[in-house]
Amino acid sequence: MIGFLGEYEATIDAKGRFLLPAGFKKQLPQDATAQFVINRGFEKCLTLYPLQTWEPIFSQISQLNDFDPKVREFRRYFLNGATEVEMDSAGRLLLPKNLLGHASLEKDIVLVSAVNKIEIWDKIKYNEFFESFTPETFSNLANEVMNKKID
Repeated sequence: MIGFLGEYEATIDAKGRFLLPAGFKKQLPQDATAQFVINRGFEKCLTLYPLQTWEPIFSQISQLNDFDPKVREFRRYFLNGATEVEMDSAGRLLLPKNLLGHASLEKDIVLVSAVNKIEIWDKIKYNEFFESFTPETFSNLANEVMNKKID
C-alpha cells in the first residue's frame, strides 16, 4: 500500500507545471510508475493519486449501479476533470488548466499528504484553512472521528 507523510511547498511555473517534492518521490514504492491521476478534491483543492491508488477506486466506482441516480451524480462529480498525468524527465507534473481554475492555483502551492494520495492547495487558502481551526475545534473533531467504529 502506498502511504504519504509530509507537507511541502512548491511553485507552479508559467506552463502550469510543478516539481513533485523529493520528500514525496522517496515515499513512492520502487515499482511505482511516474503516472498519476489528478482530479478535483472534496474541498477547493486538487487530489493527486498515484496510478496504483487510483485503479482500485476507479474499479469500485465502475461497479456501482448505473440505475441509481445518486451513483450517476457521484460519478459525474468525482470523475469530472480526472486526468492522467505523467512526470517528465525533470520530475515535473503538468496541471490541467481546468483544474488549476477549480482550486484557484496560480503560483505558490502546498502539497499535503492525505494517506494514499496527495492534496494540492493554493498556499494562501491552505493557511487560511488552518487559521480557522482552534485547538478545541481540532480536539472535538479528532474525538468524533477517531471514536467511530471501523467496519
